Amino acid sequence: MADAGTPDTLAEIATFGYERARDELVNVVKMLEQGGLDLDDSLALWERGEALATRCEQHLAGARQRVEDAIAHSDATD
Repeated sequence: MADAGTPDTLAEIATFGYERARDELVNVVKMLEQGGLDLDDSLALWERGEALATRCEQHLAGARQRVEDAIAHSDATD
């Protein structure tokens, strides 16, 4: 399993849209919950999950800011 903390992997995750990051995070959680992985693979999956969760949070923060900007703009034009 590739190390989830490598620059290549982090750069790859940085290109993911919200839905892809969310779907992959769901799969990572399922795999961790199933167990049966050795410690190194479990840690790599955990790190990937952390990176995916961070990417989802970035998308949600961006969406929240867009909504706030739209509301502020609407209020300013009223």
